[in-house]
Amino acid sequence: MPASVSVGPGAWIGSGARIGENVVIEANCSIAEGSEIGEDSRLFPNVSVYPGCVIGARAIIHSGAVIGSDGFGFARDGDGAWVKIPQTGRVVIGDDVEIGAGTTIDRGALADTVIGNGVKLDNQIQVGHNVRIGEHTAMAGCVGIAGSAVIGRRCTIGGGAVILGHLTIVDGVNVSAGTLVAKSIRKPGNYTGTAPFMEHDAWLKNFAHLRHLDSLADKIRALEARLAALEKGS
Repeated sequence: MPASVSVGPGAWIGSGARIGENVVIEANCSIAEGSEIGEDSRLFPNVSVYPGCVIGARAIIHSGAVIGSDGFGFARDGDGAWVKIPQTGRVVIGDDVEIGAGTTIDRGALADTVIGNGVKLDNQIQVGHNVRIGEHTAMAGCVGIAGSAVIGRRCTIGGGAVILGHLTIVDGVNVSAGTLVAKSIRKPGNYTGTAPFMEHDAWLKNFAHLRHLDSLADKIRALEARLAALEKGS
């Protein structure tokens, strides 16, 4: 380990871990065996890095983040009980990535979970196994990403959004806060909503009408009364 590395009290570094120049590892961090941390990175207190995970240069990882915990991989056996599927992939994080406090990034089941260069993740985000996040994408707090989702470059994901597994989001997509992304997004743009999500402009038009449902219902009842009166007159 280079002499330029700073290690805080109570931190543990496993055998075979590779730590770059000028890395700061603060108190009570756990850096497991075979993991790598690139130069000029900083891990705040109580960060956990599981075996074999790779963190690039100039990373900033805030307190309580967990890198490389097992993904949620289970299958039912013949009796209906859940059987754990070994999670044998890694987490591979690029350069200039920032990861917020309490964020968890699961290791891949077979292939790796990959976080591209320049990605910014806020606090308390869940990234499932085998997820891939493209370069310079940013996500606000409490986003949940299910396993094997692929998110493109330079996307923004608003706080509390949920992205279901095994779908693809292309480059240049902006997802508003609280949006449920239940199918792949194949065209760049702004997307908003929950049931279902849709292009942002269409969502604004539809929900502008929603605010006037009561008055629209009154108008329909009045029209129905007039129609009934006309039918009686005929």
